[in-house]
This record gives sequence, structure tokens and C-alpha cells, in this order.
Amino acid sequence: MLNNIVGLILLVLIFQGCKPKEDHVPTDKEINDAYTYMLGRYIVLRQENNDINVEKVGYNKIKYNPLGSAQFVNPNMDVAYLECWLAVDSSHAVILNVPEVKDRYYTAQLLDGWGEVITNINERNYPDHPFGKFALVIKGTNPPNIGDAVKIELPSAKAKMLARVELKGSPQEAVKLQQAFTLNVPEGIKIDPPVKVPEFTNAKLIGAAIFDKPDAILNSYPDPMPEAARYQALTKRVAAYMLTSDSAAAHVEEVVQKQAIPAFMEGAKGFGTQKGGWSVSYVAGKFGNDIMARDIINYGGLWANVITEAIYFVGLTDSGKQLLHGDNVYEIRFPKGEWPDAAVNAFWSVTLYSVPDYHVVNNSLMRYSINNVSGLKPNPDGSKSIWLGSTKPPGSDDVNWLPTPAGKGFALTFRMYVSKPEVLDGKWFPAPIQKK
Repeated sequence: MLNNIVGLILLVLIFQGCKPKEDHVPTDKEINDAYTYMLGRYIVLRQENNDINVEKVGYNKIKYNPLGSAQFVNPNMDVAYLECWLAVDSSHAVILNVPEVKDRYYTAQLLDGWGEVITNINERNYPDHPFGKFALVIKGTNPPNIGDAVKIELPSAKAKMLARVELKGSPQEAVKLQQAFTLNVPEGIKIDPPVKVPEFTNAKLIGAAIFDKPDAILNSYPDPMPEAARYQALTKRVAAYMLTSDSAAAHVEEVVQKQAIPAFMEGAKGFGTQKGGWSVSYVAGKFGNDIMARDIINYGGLWANVITEAIYFVGLTDSGKQLLHGDNVYEIRFPKGEWPDAAVNAFWSVTLYSVPDYHVVNNSLMRYSINNVSGLKPNPDGSKSIWLGSTKPPGSDDVNWLPTPAGKGFALTFRMYVSKPEVLDGKWFPAPIQKK
């Protein structure tokens, strides 16, 4: 009899051990937080997989984008671009050669696997060595092929480089400088392929499948976020919970689809500090513990720079908080003496994009942006206006008109390069986007 009782107790204990303890069942908020945390890395991995496996760009091969090229997300039409997926290992460094650039903006921006900025190579950050050779190495290693190059430590074996040279009215000179950014790549670098992720788009984001292989995703790149360890433990907890039963997996999927994704989309609409139809985040490129900001910026403008280099004001609505639409006419009017030129040390531009994919909008003028060298004509009172419409608004000058897509929504990005303190401190905003 005693043996039977003991046996029953053991069976109960074994059965209870197979079930998730109540304190191991994540709350809906925890599922939301884990999803939001992982989405930032998935967006970067999606881009790496596309570039390496679909576009076949390869690692350590610079792509010199032709002037006017706009076949990528959130392009800046005022610079000569070059980009590259960099890859090193503990025994090999890659040498980046940066040309001497005078009297125009330039930077070689290095980013990590979460979309956070590692460094910008330019005269502001490296005043004693603004050009020349830079050795890219894994943190803590000292490969033999560095020579006299300035060593730049990467957090892991891979990094993304985006370099920009301002056109500044002389595109041919900008292209010459663009082509002078080169790499010295030693043989024998061991490169892991990108971690594969399910296909998803900005219009249809990944669901609970984001938790399918947390170890592979999280081990693929270190996260500089101060609270990364807490979020990663939470992510693994949600993933483990999903494996306990079909109903647990269904519950996580339901929370993701009905709460996490809608909350993200709503957050993207009302993101950052807002005024006059514009919104701005002052944490771009270095996100602290703001997982939502990192997601939104990776989603809408992957590879954003730190605000001391470039600050981005995003326009999704007019000053009346209505979504921008190509069937309407809008005016952005800067009062006399308040033109953006006075608020930057380098240059500024405003570019128009389709939504939700953030590509430039084709138009008959082949005009995608207006900037500080566009030669805008002033109004009679000395103010200056940027006009938005699918056809030229009545009374506007051709050079002041930025074409919009008829019948479709659009977004604006107002870039300020090397802004003055009043911009970084939030005291300066672009003029409001006014529906006419």
C-alpha cells in the first residue's frame, strides 16, 4: 500500500514537472517586449540575407553607388554613396583606405549587427588622422597585417560600412573621391554566412516565428544595449514557453499579431518628438535601452547615423496630424532669416519617399529631394517655400516644387548634417508641413 502511495506521489511530481510553472509563463507585456527587442536584429539580418544571398554583393567588396541611384531604402540624393559588408576574423584585419577630403562633408560610418553606430571616420572624430589607413579588427585581437594603420575595433566579425561624400555642386569631384575609398583584403578570412530568417516585409512583419531560434540569433552578434542581457533572457523564456504546447505557441502568436505588431505600427506613426507634422528621435544610432526607437529607425531608415553627424526629421503627417497624401498640396514655408542653412555646419536636404517601403518616388522631373544648393526662389516677403504636390502647385516656382505620387501616401525625411547646438538641443525644427 505504501509503495502505491509513493508511486502516485512520484507520478504527480513528474507530471507537474512537465508543465511550465506558473511563474515561467510570460505575461503579454513580456511577450510584447521580447518581440520588440528581437525585431531590431531581424530587420538587420533580413537586409544582410538579401544583400548576400539575393543581390550577391559579397563581403569586403565595396559597392560604389552611381549618382542618382535610388534602388535601396531611404537613400540620400545629395551625396556620393559607397557601401560594404565588412568581415574580418581573429587572424586577419581589413584595411580601409580613406582619401583626403577637403571643403566638403564626408564620413565613413561603421555599424554593428543591431543597427547601432560603432564609429564615424572623419576629421571630427579623428582630427589627428582624418584620412589614410584604418585597420578593422575584432575587439581584443591584434592581427599581423595592421602595419601603421589606425586600429578600429569591431564588436564582432562583421560590420556594415556606409560612406558618403557631399556632392556640393561638383558631382565629378565627389565621384573621384568616392572611388578613392578602397579596401585591402587579405586572403584566408573565415566568414560565416548570415543567419537565415523567414521572409517578411515592412507591410507584413514576421510573427511569433521570431522566437524560433533565439540562441542562433542572439549568439550571432553582441548587443551594446545596456539591458541586453535582461531582454535576451526574456526572449529565451518566451521561446521556451512556446515549446511547451500548441496552445502556448498559439497564445504567443495571438499576442504578437494583436498587440506587439499593432503597437509597433502605432508607435512608428507617433514616434519621437513631434511638431508641425515632423517627428524626430534624438537617440538615433545610439539607442541606449530604447528598443522601440531602434526598431522604428531600423524599419524606416536602416543604417541611421548618430545625431551629431546627421539628424533626421521624419514627416508622415501634415501640421493637422493627417497622413500625407499625393492628392493634396502642401507648403513648407521658412520665414525670412530662418532658412535651415544657418542651423547646420555642413548641409541639409528634404527627400520624398513612398510608404511603407521608403524608396524614392519616380516622377517626370527625376527630382527626389530639395537641398541647400537647389537655388530656391524666395517669396515676395523674403520667406522661402518648398511646395509638395503631384502637379506643380499654382503660383509656385519649378525649382521649389517636390513632386508627390498621385493617389498614394508618402513620407518626408529632412536631413541636417553636422547640426548646430540648437538643432541637437531640440530648439530648432523644420517649418510646419501645411496643407493648402
